[in-house]
Amino acid sequence: MTVLCYIVALIHKTLELKEEFEEAKAWVAAELTFNKNVDVNLFETTIRILGGLLSTYHLTGDTLFLDKAVNIGSRLMPAFNTPSKIPYSDVNIGKGTAHPPHWTSDSTVAEVTSIQLEFRELTSPMILLSLVLQDAVAEIMKQIHKLDGKLDGLVPMFINTNNGQFTHQGIYTLGARADSYYEYLLKQWIQGGKKEDQLLEDYLQAIEGVKKNLLQKSSPSGLTFVGEVSHGQFSSKMDHLVCFLPGTLALGAYNGLPSDHMDLAKQLMETCYQMYTQMETGLSPEIVHFHMHQGKEAVVSKIHNLLRPETVESLFYLYRFTKDHKYQDWGWEILQNFNRYTKVCTIKANLCRSVWDISLWINDKMDSFFLGETLKYFYLLFSDDFNVISLDQYVFNTEAHPLPIWASA
Repeated sequence: MTVLCYIVALIHKTLELKEEFEEAKAWVAAELTFNKNVDVNLFETTIRILGGLLSTYHLTGDTLFLDKAVNIGSRLMPAFNTPSKIPYSDVNIGKGTAHPPHWTSDSTVAEVTSIQLEFRELTSPMILLSLVLQDAVAEIMKQIHKLDGKLDGLVPMFINTNNGQFTHQGIYTLGARADSYYEYLLKQWIQGGKKEDQLLEDYLQAIEGVKKNLLQKSSPSGLTFVGEVSHGQFSSKMDHLVCFLPGTLALGAYNGLPSDHMDLAKQLMETCYQMYTQMETGLSPEIVHFHMHQGKEAVVSKIHNLLRPETVESLFYLYRFTKDHKYQDWGWEILQNFNRYTKVCTIKANLCRSVWDISLWINDKMDSFFLGETLKYFYLLFSDDFNVISLDQYVFNTEAHPLPIWASA
């Protein structure tokens, strides 16, 4: 489904592969139905399917995709029927029921705070679906704004759906389970015409929290990196997922936020690039631990590469805003290494088992985000036509689907 949304969103608007677009559209019209007795993840379905359908509607003007978006959006609403109004993680889109994971009553903070762009768009002036949808996702942000348990604007990774309180407190990261919370603070503010002060306040406070608590320099190279804090103890662990941050910081600076955000974006972009270039394959590991004292620059924690999009995404933003061609050059290096070490004749792309040892096997798996995000951002990075998905008109959701920025009243 993500592949389909990727194809229909970009083929029609930028690549002009009209025959392929019509084939995909015919499949959506004839085969895509959501009246199924199946559990789906609220977050994944929102960012991939709902976001993709909304994006395709706005890029093509074809109401087929809007109708499908309204259908799936409505079917996801039972997730919000919780005692706290913090949504459950899973929804049965056929039965209209929802529940948390079987092992906990918690939801992850990133998941419940990274569905807002899409549900807000369903109630935008261009669509005008029931404001209940927008109110439901706005309530989540209001509650988190008021919650105790933050560290200078940084949030824990889990929140309870029964009482609406943070759980597993004391661990603060910009990696998995928290990352897109920060991304969507900024992007909601941009989407809404820069009028929602609470979102801006929370974003700016969080960036200051990053600077104060998570930002360090490596040794001996002096690379700026974002670590983690666990119960007061700093860890030099940095996920590849955190490489979304240079692009987010640059987007904020472009939209009038402090200029030092762009300075930090450039520093972190260099670090994310070095996470690739210092490996034998030229591909970044999933997780690294930076040294803060004299010695080896970094220790690889998880040696595989999943073809993730975050670094390429940030390169796209940095190139758009600075017009510095080195960011295109860095992206070209990464793309060449993807082709060299992960491409196989049967499925065209794969998982690099080890970023150190080029002799190790690759895994027979390709995540959908490689087509839906990584390749899309490569295409946009290498395009010198800045009107292709203009960042003055669109904001990308966390699955790389562009949604329109609302006109200021």
